[in-house]
Amino acid sequence: MAAAPKRQDTRKFFENLSGAGKSIAVLTSGGDAQGMNAAVRAVVRMGIYVEAKVYFIYEGYQGMVDGGDNIKEATWESVSSMLQVGGTVIGSARCKEFRVREGRLRAAHNLVQRGINNLCVIGGDGSLTGANLFREEWSGLLDELLGQGLIDEEAARSNSELHIVGMVGSIDNDFCGTDMTIGTDSALHRIIEVVDAIMTTAQSHQRTFVLEVMGRHCGYLAMVSALACGADWVFIPEMPPEDGWEDVMCQKLSENRADKKRLNIIIVAEGAIDSHNKAITPDNIKELVVRCLGFDTRVTILGHVQRGGTPSAFDRILASRMGVEAVLALLEASATTPACVVSLVGNQAVRLPLMECVQMTQEVQKAMDEKKFEEAVRLRGSSFENNLTTYRLLSYHKADSELPNSSFNVAVLNVGAPAAGMNAAVRAAVRVGITEGHKMFAVSDGFEGFYKGQIKEIKWGDVGGWTGQGGSLLGTKRTLPGKHLEDIAEQMRIHNINALMVIGGFEAFESLLQLYEARADYQDFCIPMCMLPATISNNVCGTDLSIGADTALNAIVETCDRIKQSASGTKRRVFIIETMGGYCGYLATVGGLAAGADTVYIYEEPFNIRDLQANVEHLTQKMKTSIQRGLVLRNENSNENFTTDFIYQLYTEEGRGVFDCRKNILGHMQQGGAPSPFDRNFGTKVAAKAIQWVTKTLKESYKGGRVFTNSEDTACLLGMRRRALVFQPVSKLRDETDFVHRIPKEQWWLKLRPLMKILAKYKTSYDVSDSGQLEHVARVRAKEGDTI
Repeated sequence: MAAAPKRQDTRKFFENLSGAGKSIAVLTSGGDAQGMNAAVRAVVRMGIYVEAKVYFIYEGYQGMVDGGDNIKEATWESVSSMLQVGGTVIGSARCKEFRVREGRLRAAHNLVQRGINNLCVIGGDGSLTGANLFREEWSGLLDELLGQGLIDEEAARSNSELHIVGMVGSIDNDFCGTDMTIGTDSALHRIIEVVDAIMTTAQSHQRTFVLEVMGRHCGYLAMVSALACGADWVFIPEMPPEDGWEDVMCQKLSENRADKKRLNIIIVAEGAIDSHNKAITPDNIKELVVRCLGFDTRVTILGHVQRGGTPSAFDRILASRMGVEAVLALLEASATTPACVVSLVGNQAVRLPLMECVQMTQEVQKAMDEKKFEEAVRLRGSSFENNLTTYRLLSYHKADSELPNSSFNVAVLNVGAPAAGMNAAVRAAVRVGITEGHKMFAVSDGFEGFYKGQIKEIKWGDVGGWTGQGGSLLGTKRTLPGKHLEDIAEQMRIHNINALMVIGGFEAFESLLQLYEARADYQDFCIPMCMLPATISNNVCGTDLSIGADTALNAIVETCDRIKQSASGTKRRVFIIETMGGYCGYLATVGGLAAGADTVYIYEEPFNIRDLQANVEHLTQKMKTSIQRGLVLRNENSNENFTTDFIYQLYTEEGRGVFDCRKNILGHMQQGGAPSPFDRNFGTKVAAKAIQWVTKTLKESYKGGRVFTNSEDTACLLGMRRRALVFQPVSKLRDETDFVHRIPKEQWWLKLRPLMKILAKYKTSYDVSDSGQLEHVARVRAKEGDTI
């Protein structure tokens, strides 16, 4: 029998792309944003890796115009230890001269002198528009320089094309075509830290607080922070309140107080307007509340605090992934490819034509100026739209008479280990469920509480203030339902439970499978069941991200930063740090990428004594240069014999005379703490979507006076896959799971490992086949309801 023809290997590898003979310059421009340094670091190290020359341009376009020492070649070491620094270390400035052709001519001259014809611009839409104009004028500028005798024919010929790739660094998240801009997540961290702190003092004095957050033309920060802290009211430029809002707001505030809520939080974007385009300021609101309600009211303007501080784990990873993608895009650019921006949609890196994004961003402003506010929200993209819809669903408590009449009872429970963000998910589920007309029941202590009958109705007001709480307020246990099916079925009959929502990790997945499989014996389980993945380990099949993992990553990264800093001023030192995660290496790998680790040991990528030896030697070589500190992460179950102690002793012995070692086991601090803005938001949105699915499925399976469904697509896990939130039957996910080690058989983040190695100066193979192909903005928004 003839052998099957070999499938052509169409994979694309980073190491096959050569940058030899190319020069790339990187600059940061416009307002600074946390994470810009991580992007600069990634561009420099990736550029050097492919043997290109990389230059820093200091002080943004001003440095490009002034030339001289403002344009310097970068080395590997020159970007060491800048990952954890906020702002931009290469400086940023607003530049008037670059706005006129004369200034751009000088800038072109400075670039040509150094043979630079690849630019990586990190900034907002203004900076990127400027870069695009510069590219359009490039050949004209070269002709002019040639005519003035400032450059020769050879220089004009070898620099005839200018390639530009943009990365959006802006805390406002005001750029269309991208889900998150660099700096947005960190700014949300600052805002939420402040709101959490203010809530405790407001609670003590029964005060109302009006907070102004940044966002002159974009309400993203205001809206997401309102969603993440459960604010009573939010003002954003894209959606001005309707006329007469003053009375509606005051009524809502007083109703909330009557509901035993001791405080009110109102969030205002600095560009907030009413429907007549008149500004709404925090002072106006304070005056109104004091006049109408007599509440003790205070105003806090957050200002530049939002721009400062260290970048969050999300921003470091986003910026590192974007930096790599930017170098790739520059290596693949040709005279015919348009200037592009690299960005993230869902969890997927994409490239989009720069001017399409800029035009769409400007269209939003135009729509707002023309008072077409619905249009403005639509243009912002589905992520923005979903946030707004979810906020409206959760913040406005309708009177019972306005609610749809459903006779369904829906139970919510937490299963497995606690994860930050679980409470936000429970709150959203309860409130959306009530809005859909269901009776919501809370089960304490997972399935253990279920079979013991710890089930009670939970009301709208019972979940107030839950978003910011860590752990699990309902209580959670690892008990699986398998041994207690009889009792659980009986409790379902007693309380007439028609649908089930399980929020938890791997145990929650196993539980749902057991209930699904028991449907043949117990009709009580023939009801819609939905699971939301919530685990710090991110080890559940069917989803790229889990509720709680972002908070744990931030805890790891923050601790690694502190540990690294503890050695500053001392001699060279290497830290061996053990992370949680069971057999899943997600926390170690992604934490390592965000903290700038030299090596990360995980179970999914087996290693032997020769690998350990090579790692030690590699680190020793590095430590002989100007690098002072090394960071080695080890997942707790990466290898039963090469323990953290073993690795610590090995490094201590082998590094003798070059560096000394310290070890840390991070332990349960990774599980605690207040949830990060991302986890609050993610938990809230997936829970709201899941309850809407439950309502739809209940209606479809209600026949002959009762709910009955035994099809596999009514026992689902709601997960985020690349760009969209998808419902997947747990029975289908069974085959994709390794139950012995409690991990999915295939994990997307393993693709980030080569990137981490390259950034730590290893030569490695890096498959970039699914790196972004150039797309168009309109197509990104095609999946309206699904993206998060």
